[in-house]
Amino acid sequence: MSHVLSDRRSFLGLAGSALLAACAPKSDEVFTQNSGPQAEYGFTPVEGYGPLDDNGFHLPPVPPQYLQWPNRRQLVYYDGSRAPGTIEIDPYAKFLYYILDDGTAWRYPIAVGRAGLSLKGSTVIRRKQEWPGWQPTANMLRRQPEVYGAFARGVEGGLASPLGARALYLYRGGRDSYYRIHGTNDLGSIGNSGSAGCIRLFNQDIIDLYGRVSIPTTVNVRTAEDSLRLVGPEFSPRGVELPAKIVSPETIYGATDVVPDAGT
Repeated sequence: MSHVLSDRRSFLGLAGSALLAACAPKSDEVFTQNSGPQAEYGFTPVEGYGPLDDNGFHLPPVPPQYLQWPNRRQLVYYDGSRAPGTIEIDPYAKFLYYILDDGTAWRYPIAVGRAGLSLKGSTVIRRKQEWPGWQPTANMLRRQPEVYGAFARGVEGGLASPLGARALYLYRGGRDSYYRIHGTNDLGSIGNSGSAGCIRLFNQDIIDLYGRVSIPTTVNVRTAEDSLRLVGPEFSPRGVELPAKIVSPETIYGATDVVPDAGT
């Protein structure tokens, strides 16, 4: 493929996924079936990011200000070299690709925490969990006790969990790497780099991705050079470094005595 054609295909994928198939959402489409969500939430939910009732939990819609293009799930042309049925993470452009067998991929906007920035090479998803609980690792507690100390005993799965609605657990050499691809309640982190966490998606996106992923699934991480070559300087690097957030466990996460899982 020539450089010109590659650039053209990348532009088409980034600018207009609706050109590919009827199932690809248009960037300006919204739910219009009724006025219920508008009345309840004060805005019309964006298609694909509306309210969800899932396993007894009610997820509110993602406010539109967090979904400014390209921060939306899109079906795009895929110009990378990874195999269909695998995942490629671009931590520099803040995208995750689930690769299909027709030259396209589902592209999800992500946040990349400090732990996620250290993820290199290949890992394999060998475990999936709905509404996972969370516990900070010993390293997180040692590095930032003012942020994580209140949660040392763990947070049970649910709306308050920092792992969100779903988690995909990454293994290397048959052992848990303690890297995760997971949901998040920190909506403003998507498209940016955070002080903590691994690879985070909107809860609506991690639910969508979770349904596509089988066990095992290979996960590859793009290099900075490949990111710049494939998406261009407009998107690589993308986002800003966000400061750590100190929250009240009683009012935000509801920390409990449950010790469910290690790693983010």
